[in-house]
Amino acid sequence: MGVLSKPRTIVVLGSTGSVGVSTLDLLEQSGAEVEILALTAGRNVAKLAEQALKWRPRQAVIGDERLLPELRERLSGSGVGCAAGAAAVVEAAGQGADWVMSAIVGAAGLPPTLAAARAGSVVALANKESLVCAGPALLEIARRAGGTIIPVDSEHSAIFQVLQPACASRVAKLILTASGGPFRTWTREAMEGATPEQAVAHPNWSMGAKISVDSATMMNKGLEMIEASYLFETGPDRIDVLVHPQSIIHSMVEYEDGSTLAQLGAADMRTPIACAFSWPDRLPWPAPRMDLAAMGQLTFEAPDLERFPAIDLARSALRAGGMAPAAMNAANELAVAAFLDRRLGFLDIARAVSETLDRMNGQGDLAEGADDALETAMMTDASARRVAAQVLTGFQSRS
Repeated sequence: MGVLSKPRTIVVLGSTGSVGVSTLDLLEQSGAEVEILALTAGRNVAKLAEQALKWRPRQAVIGDERLLPELRERLSGSGVGCAAGAAAVVEAAGQGADWVMSAIVGAAGLPPTLAAARAGSVVALANKESLVCAGPALLEIARRAGGTIIPVDSEHSAIFQVLQPACASRVAKLILTASGGPFRTWTREAMEGATPEQAVAHPNWSMGAKISVDSATMMNKGLEMIEASYLFETGPDRIDVLVHPQSIIHSMVEYEDGSTLAQLGAADMRTPIACAFSWPDRLPWPAPRMDLAAMGQLTFEAPDLERFPAIDLARSALRAGGMAPAAMNAANELAVAAFLDRRLGFLDIARAVSETLDRMNGQGDLAEGADDALETAMMTDASARRVAAQVLTGFQSRS
């Protein structure tokens, strides 16, 4: 019996963000039979209530506990249960739904993602940080519980689709494609003065502010390299980044016999979400189609590692191993927030991350005494944020 032949219970973590909204839109357009157990959001209580009234989940959960009274008022008489707080989000994630969309941005997405994995759910993973901070542990937890982690990022979805399990030992290289972001053709001098408005204006994708800034710095590719290494058990020296401005080829797998397989699709997150929802089946829905003849050409170029040093930062963190990727992620989250708040220059994002990692190298094992993957990751995250905050204070005092 295929996965689409019977109704499925689902949870959408981060339902009000771009991936969450795309997930619900896909389900509506496809007419898939689902029972939504829970929708969760961070602070967008109005959007969460609107979604809950439309989809009638068993429960709507708002991360910010101060917003629970407003959520209850908006859903009064609807029959939808209400809850709030980080623990309630984790509880919603871990109730054993058939399929869980993990789309909470940042390290906050790690605890509920681990909860979903422990419950044996199929986890559609759009939260980069869960893999970056605790990738090997997350994958092992899912395996032991009988669940599956299916990537939703378009790049990892592409590799997931074209990496043939029988030939996994014959992979020569994974090639992650990148649009190059809004500053692909900018000089380094111009990038020094880039504003948050310019950084979030992605040429191809509609994403949240933090992810858009990561695309502009190309830190998103660095994080994706780490994810790919864990997901597909591939060393950092066999993962490349290739700039492809049209965002039509989402990634490629090069095999030892010289064959390179690529996955193509429109720049629409609903396509990899559909793959994650229906795998190994395929979900019929009115997907956007490509007209390659009208497009005319696809172009490629190597990334400029001087203008976009985040790629090498991530490769170094991956080589260092341990909790270095988690520390890098935490420092980047703080630096991006400072940039969006106009407290840090654009090129200073990567500089601040680099300085944070340099300082942490002399502090020993930041996760010493941790009992499990979540505690280890969260201790490292907290330590890195403390160091990054000191680094950011220093940057601001220089300006």
